[in-house]
Amino acid sequence: MKRVAVFTSGGDAPGMNACIRAVVRGAVYHGVEVFGIRRGYNGMINGDIFQMTSHSVSNIVQRGGTILKSARSREFMTPEGRKKAYEQLQKFGIEGLIAIGGNGTFTGATIFFDEFGIPTVGAPGTIDNDLYGTDHTIGFDTAVNTALEAIDKIRDTADSHDRIFFIEVMGRDSGYIAIQSGIAGGAELVMVPEVLTPISEVVETLKQGWDRQKSSSIIVVAEGDEEGNATEVAEKISRQVGTEVDMRVTTLGHIQRGGIPTAYDRILASRLGLGALEGLLNGQKNVMAGVVNNELVYTPFRDTIRLPKPINEDLLRMVKILSV
Repeated sequence: MKRVAVFTSGGDAPGMNACIRAVVRGAVYHGVEVFGIRRGYNGMINGDIFQMTSHSVSNIVQRGGTILKSARSREFMTPEGRKKAYEQLQKFGIEGLIAIGGNGTFTGATIFFDEFGIPTVGAPGTIDNDLYGTDHTIGFDTAVNTALEAIDKIRDTADSHDRIFFIEVMGRDSGYIAIQSGIAGGAELVMVPEVLTPISEVVETLKQGWDRQKSSSIIVVAEGDEEGNATEVAEKISRQVGTEVDMRVTTLGHIQRGGIPTAYDRILASRLGLGALEGLLNGQKNVMAGVVNNELVYTPFRDTIRLPKPINEDLLRMVKILSV
């Protein structure tokens, strides 16, 4: 394989630039021409493809976001769109792809290979940490630390005003950010999509705290919790405990996606970027590079897409014990 291309797709995540840098410099080291594709599958369809050099990735390891931009492509979901993308890759003589993204990105790559035979190796770039086949995804550690910084600051206000704060963090289908930022931030309760936490249990936890003279509380809610988002949860609880209890809702939103990546994310992204490139050069295809128990592993895309990544039960148990 003499020519490869790298692209980012789906939601951005801190550390993506470090991953791009590792792919490009790894390719240069191995004597392989490397191209960048701007704006994911949209850029592939439109031929927004350019050759990259070692200099192309200078001074980006510390930057959040992605220098290659990102987009979600409806056109790539159609056979006509994928045919256009293939024709563009053929123009540039590109023989393999490095895809930095999540489930949607890897689903597209799987279909693309089935139709046109272009092999892809993925690097897991998503703050949600919801991909089977790796202990951590690129951007997760930074997102947790961003959420934690906000929780620490909100706790000061909660304590000063004897308030209950419901803090909503990202995680439509995954509670990893909620559980880790909640434990680190000393939350009284964490609500995640993987485990049903009835409103009655939340109310009981709050009442137990009041019996112990606890005047303020932090409840971290993943946006995809079964009981609803943080605003909906707060409204349900207000109907049970009365409006005299001072409650506030803070939604952290996309602030969790941005910012300077932590050292952990930079190192993880670099390891996965180089691992994805070298896997591709060694004949791997339709797999995601991941790190499990500190070992680089390759997991088929179909498994990363299909298999769930459950929350560690010990973490959920910790929240209950430590909030007493």
